[in-house]
Amino acid sequence: MGQKLRYLMVFLGLMLSLGIFAQTTKWRDIYTVKKKDTVFGIANKYGLTLPELMDANPAMKKEGYMLKKGDTIFIPFEKNGANANGTSAASSASGKLGASQNVAKSGSVQKKANTVQVGVMLPLHDVDGDGRRMVEYYRGILMACEKLKQQGISTDIHAWNVPIDADIRTTLVKEGANSCDLIFGPLYTKQVAPLADFCKTYGIKMVIPFSINGDQVDKTKDVFQVYQAPETLNDASIKAFLSRFKNVHPIFVDCNDTTSRKGNFTFGLRKELEKRKIAYSITNVNSSLDYFAKAFVPSKQNVVVLNTGRSPQLTQVLNKLDEFCAKYPGADISLFGYTEWLMYAKYNLDRFYKYDVYIPSTFYYNANSAKVIDLERRYNTWFHQPMQIAMPRFAITGYDHAMFFIQGVNKYGKDFTGAKTQVNYQPVQTPLHFVKTAKGGYRNQILQLIHYTFNRQIEAVTY
Repeated sequence: MGQKLRYLMVFLGLMLSLGIFAQTTKWRDIYTVKKKDTVFGIANKYGLTLPELMDANPAMKKEGYMLKKGDTIFIPFEKNGANANGTSAASSASGKLGASQNVAKSGSVQKKANTVQVGVMLPLHDVDGDGRRMVEYYRGILMACEKLKQQGISTDIHAWNVPIDADIRTTLVKEGANSCDLIFGPLYTKQVAPLADFCKTYGIKMVIPFSINGDQVDKTKDVFQVYQAPETLNDASIKAFLSRFKNVHPIFVDCNDTTSRKGNFTFGLRKELEKRKIAYSITNVNSSLDYFAKAFVPSKQNVVVLNTGRSPQLTQVLNKLDEFCAKYPGADISLFGYTEWLMYAKYNLDRFYKYDVYIPSTFYYNANSAKVIDLERRYNTWFHQPMQIAMPRFAITGYDHAMFFIQGVNKYGKDFTGAKTQVNYQPVQTPLHFVKTAKGGYRNQILQLIHYTFNRQIEAVTY
């Protein structure tokens, strides 16, 4: 009996509290979330700022919050004097609240005619390596905008510092954010979904410039993913190998690197070779020279592939090849490597030429290029310091990205897709070619083979 009485008292207390809450809280609407809704879309639909909607629904303030179909969202009256019918005094006086007024209410700035509004949402600070690299990337964007100005293309730049621990939604409500035509960012995976939702709501093209996890590009139509996942690069590298090398003898060299992550490439390539009934050899870098020599076919071009991308193992194989060529001169040898080898080229340049090295990569920094020399000179002049020694150069990456996307958006507006036919831009370091995903945005799918030729030239062959 006592337990039943306690339950009854709890129930009555709950009903009383709900009654009081109902008397003191009035909602303009109670909205049921549909399949493709976003927080920003709901706020825009009702002419609310994001903070107003979040104040009415405290769960939204938790980082990582995601809308789910069927969720109930409370829609408050606007704070600027909304009447009982849900319209503000200002909108009542001026007639129906239009889309442009909704955008302005959310904190935008007036767009300038014939001007591309560019947003940058990256860690722009001097606290750690991420921040310093992204500052350099942003400086490259600024240099591109100066170049585009000379070509008659105007830009307005809005930049926000979005560090790793930031809730990016606080940035999205700031002035100018929803007026952007194009946003570069973010850097961190957890910030991708909120920014993608925001860009979807306001029809903004979103460029993810570096590595992230997740499948947002497969779900959101105006997302452009520049970075290619390792499995994508593996597949492209295998196709490039098979396209480049006809009637050759592949040789796989085991370098005894237990930490290597190149197995997906070597196993994938061997599988495709077997499918095409192309014979190949397997040897070990620690084998005797005579046994090592048995892997080579004198009558064919021998293409050597290592199962690691590390510098010490590369040096070991190059030394082995030097010994082999000294004892067995005349062999036709090429080397097929990995993007990391670009960092070692400076120290191995003579032997890269000697062994006809091919390196698959999505970029190529050529220190001797006239364009690179000019950009580095201008960077020094503008910012009173050289670019960081990195592969690729971040300032040049930002420059290429900005030149490509701003020209595209300026010419095609909402119809820009990143196709090669839309932008006639010759990149300094990073070529771009976007292909539409099945149901979402666009993914960069370009690959180059950086070729160090026997006659001491370097060429970039695009696939």
